[in-house]
Amino acid sequence: MTREETEKTLQALAEGVRTWRRAPILHCPHEEGLEYEDVFFPSEDGIPLEGWFIPRSGSDEMIIANHPRWFSRAGLPSHLEPWKSLGGSAGNDFEVNFVPDYKILHDAGYNVLAYDLRNFGHSSSANGGLFTAGRCESRDVIGPLDYVRSRSDTREMTIGLFSRCLGCNATMFAMTRRPGVFDGVRCMVSPQPLSSGVALGRALERFGVPASYMEDLNDRVRLQTSFALDQFSPVPWAKSLMIPTFLYQVRDDLYTRPDDIQAMFDNIPIANKKLHWIEGTTRRWDGYTYFQREPEQMLHWFARFMA
Repeated sequence: MTREETEKTLQALAEGVRTWRRAPILHCPHEEGLEYEDVFFPSEDGIPLEGWFIPRSGSDEMIIANHPRWFSRAGLPSHLEPWKSLGGSAGNDFEVNFVPDYKILHDAGYNVLAYDLRNFGHSSSANGGLFTAGRCESRDVIGPLDYVRSRSDTREMTIGLFSRCLGCNATMFAMTRRPGVFDGVRCMVSPQPLSSGVALGRALERFGVPASYMEDLNDRVRLQTSFALDQFSPVPWAKSLMIPTFLYQVRDDLYTRPDDIQAMFDNIPIANKKLHWIEGTTRRWDGYTYFQREPEQMLHWFARFMA
């Protein structure tokens, strides 16, 4: 790779941290025979968030679900351009539809609230459209908790969290900032949180850029976002996790390294925690669809702590 090509790659990666194309919402709960309510509520700082409330008759248990970066509550149309180009080079060129997840949770006896984080799906723009790997997005994690506790038909429900990737990062940072908000939340299931610095280091490998350029890339990211890459790592935030937490991850995921999620897991300071490795694939998207293929472990975790 020439110096000019390296410069273009570094700048494109840095700019890609800040901005992205929103994913359209191409699926809805009715496709799985689920009745639902379109809902909206404010984030902690007042940003309007959009979501679906999927009631389960006779249940007093609620799962609040969010989503990874690039995605929406409905998933990601990564079989279509331009979203296909986001992960296609690493084999992630197939659609991810999250609505079957909500069907599984509903059939297991849970009410479900699924929502879009700021700057994603139908939720409002905020912070100039800036992506912060969970820092500003942590305010959105608090919004649905306040909403569930404010509705007369849900305020007494037991709450669990299904926090995916960016959603898990945001949840951990929210717990770091405002731990009291999570009093009474019973547990969390979280696929594939990751550190932006690790993901960008793997990107340099895929593009053939020497690791010696990481410092240069870090400087460029800071110029784009005002944050250094170490400020985007959830590894230290995991020390604030005080609810039973089940993490799972594609072990050979081309977007990260096993030691990143292992470090998060090791930092969780409670005994009720679990880490499951998904084997036999390098595709990150296989981690996002794992719940649909093999939900038993995660459902058992919810059942154990939500009862």
